[in-house]
Amino acid sequence: MKGLNTLGKHIFLYIGISIVSFIMVSTICYRVDYNHIYKYYSNRLYLQANEIANEYALEYFSQARLRSIELELSTLSVLNDTRILFITPVGSVILDTDNIAKDNSNNEDRELYAIDEFDYGELKGQHDILWDFHGLFDEPVLSVFSPISNSFEIKGYVVINIPESVIIKHVYDTFNTNYLTLLIVLLLSTSFLGLYFFQVHRPIKEIAKATAEYSKGNLSYRIGTMQNDEIGKLGMSLDYMALQLNESDKFQQKFLSNISHDFRSPLTSIKGYLEAIQDGTIPPEMLDKYIGIMLFETERLTKLTSNILTLNELDPKSVRLDITTFDLNSIIRHTVETFEGSCKKKNIKFDITYANSIQNVKADKGKIQQVIYNLIDNAIKFSKENSYIYITVKEKGEKAQISIKDSGCGIAKEDIDKIWDRFYKSDSSRGRDKKGSGLGLSITKEVIQAHGENIDVISTVGVGTEFIFTLELAK
Repeated sequence: MKGLNTLGKHIFLYIGISIVSFIMVSTICYRVDYNHIYKYYSNRLYLQANEIANEYALEYFSQARLRSIELELSTLSVLNDTRILFITPVGSVILDTDNIAKDNSNNEDRELYAIDEFDYGELKGQHDILWDFHGLFDEPVLSVFSPISNSFEIKGYVVINIPESVIIKHVYDTFNTNYLTLLIVLLLSTSFLGLYFFQVHRPIKEIAKATAEYSKGNLSYRIGTMQNDEIGKLGMSLDYMALQLNESDKFQQKFLSNISHDFRSPLTSIKGYLEAIQDGTIPPEMLDKYIGIMLFETERLTKLTSNILTLNELDPKSVRLDITTFDLNSIIRHTVETFEGSCKKKNIKFDITYANSIQNVKADKGKIQQVIYNLIDNAIKFSKENSYIYITVKEKGEKAQISIKDSGCGIAKEDIDKIWDRFYKSDSSRGRDKKGSGLGLSITKEVIQAHGENIDVISTVGVGTEFIFTLELAK
């Protein structure tokens, strides 16, 4: 059994059940049918023996009467495959349908023969017994007794005998239908094997093949169409898992490619300027300019490293929030002030609307400040010159709703769902945002989700983009 697959085990089990069923039908069912037929003949012959005893009791010893009924009883015996005996209490047989006397005029007792050791008590209160009648028969017979009484005295017994072979023949006449029924049931049950093959074995085999392909790294392998049942759902789940793993693998490759690019670019720039300073290519009066460029590139590396560490800290399995109550309006004002220099270069102004002069919320103050910083920084990068950035705080039930809207280039529909991916940059952003790492919005979403809140984006190309998120109000 260990070397067999699941289908082989089920076939083996089916064959075993078929053999056991055949044995049970041949033994238990046979015995049940035999007992039923045996009881039927016993009761039927007992009624017949009683009728004979009652009819002939008064003239039991009448020779004329016995001679007149011999032929009648003999005919009855032939029709029923029985042998009828009249026996006296001492075992003398005075009538035997298989031994009809031709001339018994000189035999008053009309004793045909005697059965030694005959004892009615052997029946132990029953009216039937299966035996060879003390050697009278060559095979076992069912003997049914009915006493013949007259004036409250037992005169003898009517004994009707039927060979066991006749009973067995009648058993097989009905018993063979059990084999036919078993055969029909077994044939019908094979349909379950077919159903098992198509509904269970083949889908599981396909799933096993798929898992083997996945273990080899072939995550592009797809499971074929399956039924909409538990096994089918398992197959679809594995298919979806492989798809996600494949996407994750592609994301990892893209992640490494992007981070390598974002690290290599400033490092190449810094190395080039340092080599130029070292070999004297850059004149002393230009040193401050190029040192400023190198500081700018160093800042890019610092921010990129900080963002990667922040994302690692925001792993849902290990994130820890320091929830406190603070004034959201104050955080927004201080964050806006840090962008004063950047806004002057592009002549960008802020339009801020608060719901209340003080808006207390319950959240991690440091992480929410980073969220607001990232969204305002993103808005400034993509806003047109001489434009406005609108910041609105509203109360929606038990939530504070914060909106940051710019008047920039907007985001294309095909990019909306991708902006939250780590290191993702749309083609338009790469032309404008040379300093960005593509991690800001990913950090923003994970911080908001860590708080159990939602963040949405509404954007129209050429008009602008609005980010909306919620926080819990402090009661």
